[in-house]
Amino acid sequence: MLHYLRMVLVCCFLALAATAQQSPAATPTSTKLPSESVVNAFLQQTFGYDAALSWKVTNIKPSAAAGLAEVDVTIQGPQGPQAMKFYVTPDERHAVTGQIVPFGSHPFDAARERLEKGISGPWRGPATAPVTLVEFSDLQCPHCKEAQPNLDKLAAEDKNVRVVFQNFPLPMHDWAMKAAHYADCIGRRSNDSFWKFIESVYAAQSDITAANADEKLKAMAEAAGANGAEMAACAEKPETTSRVEHSIALGASLDVNSTPTIFINGRMLSAGGISYEVLRELVDFAAKQNGNH
Repeated sequence: MLHYLRMVLVCCFLALAATAQQSPAATPTSTKLPSESVVNAFLQQTFGYDAALSWKVTNIKPSAAAGLAEVDVTIQGPQGPQAMKFYVTPDERHAVTGQIVPFGSHPFDAARERLEKGISGPWRGPATAPVTLVEFSDLQCPHCKEAQPNLDKLAAEDKNVRVVFQNFPLPMHDWAMKAAHYADCIGRRSNDSFWKFIESVYAAQSDITAANADEKLKAMAEAAGANGAEMAACAEKPETTSRVEHSIALGASLDVNSTPTIFINGRMLSAGGISYEVLRELVDFAAKQNGNH
């Protein structure tokens, strides 16, 4: 559905761009943010023809690109909620889809440095590995479940990489935040238990609900080698909430808005659909670049 929605937006934006060529370009001096009412009016004009779609504007903020406003929206449709993003020009006459990516001779260094200072999750692989792969994952996310085996295999087979897990529960999922709290508690107690725990949560995704999450997660914590009752109590502590919120904020500061998102020495990628062979090539390339940095 998200691909279809983006295609609709692209068609609208191409039409706008054609008329924009007749007017002088704006010279932005500061970021002007569109109001939520204007964004909703735009979305109504774009998607209002389909009664099956609804949306919620979740964020309007200055983007990483000077002058452009960044708009985050959750689209609700027959296939469930989908996150989407677009950018608005200062004159509010044009919108742009696509990802804004870093540029320069070393485009990924800024993200890499921010991650090195902010990561706090469990990890596997050599501490001195030349490549750090940071995964932002949601334990209720089916695509995260699909991507995890390749990341596990990479951590086991490639000595050039250290794989770090960061919690990023999405607001659209009704038990992901609770699972993130349990995962954080278990990860602080035992690295081995943590990886066993997330494997069991992914395997049982379809059986876990908001109503039975505590019961299921406590049992899986116990089976992973942790004390289930202690982990349940830890999951309720303000310290745990702060740690999970820190992980979410770290991802959001790097423009993470969907899962699974990974960073390979600061290079941002969606892990969904990437084959093991491509992951290995990306890690090997990053290791060589690190040596030449």
